[in-house]
Amino acid sequence: MLVYPSSIDLSSRTLRHLTEQLIIRQQEIGTRWRRLPVGRQALLVLAHPRCGDTYTQLASGFGIGVATVYRYIREAIEVLAALAPTLAKAMGTAQTKAFVILDGTLLPIDRIAADTPHYSGKHKRHGMNVQVLTDPFGRLLWASPALPGSTHDLTAARSHGIVDALAAAGLKRWADKAYQGAGRHIRVPFRGRRLKRWKRQHNSSHAKIRCVGEQAMATLKGWRLLRKLRRSTNRITDIVKAILVLHHAATRG
Repeated sequence: MLVYPSSIDLSSRTLRHLTEQLIIRQQEIGTRWRRLPVGRQALLVLAHPRCGDTYTQLASGFGIGVATVYRYIREAIEVLAALAPTLAKAMGTAQTKAFVILDGTLLPIDRIAADTPHYSGKHKRHGMNVQVLTDPFGRLLWASPALPGSTHDLTAARSHGIVDALAAAGLKRWADKAYQGAGRHIRVPFRGRRLKRWKRQHNSSHAKIRCVGEQAMATLKGWRLLRKLRRSTNRITDIVKAILVLHHAATRG
């Protein structure tokens, strides 16, 4: 098998953050020896979600077994997911912002047609529904646990407690048409084709504000693993949380 060097478009700050967390973890469980030093393990872990490299590719590139790669990645994902901000903490951060943007995205998964709960009629594909909160500059504040792709965005937002949390925070919040019926505290565009002029103007200004939230979706999809998840749907929530923590580590001032 041919092996060649590659690169990961992440800052060294991200690598240091993950390395530090893995060192803490290994000290807690009393690890004495591993095939790879902790820094190399962190590098391996970053290559998986960022570049989408498979276990086999990583095993070949780092000179270890596939089972070892699996254990290394699973351990790191669990460590990072435990550090992800809760919704309550995200609300505390959001209160320092002028407003927040609520949006949902579908993370494609590798499933057959029989898996009806995971099929999104809106996107015409199987996936997992994730709700995202973004600040006025399109920066990710929080990402929800993943639900089956057939879940409507408004239903998902309510089940996660996002609607109630936003109302209690008293923030200005913007969302798309999928959140019609969420209440007056969430601003959505008017629906319909033949709208009055002032409603069309409202929708235009609303779209300019809300489109900033698309940057957050692009940020998530910048982690290539999320473009097509080939694993148990039970693990996707932890993966999303781990990626959110890595994103915050990379963008921390």
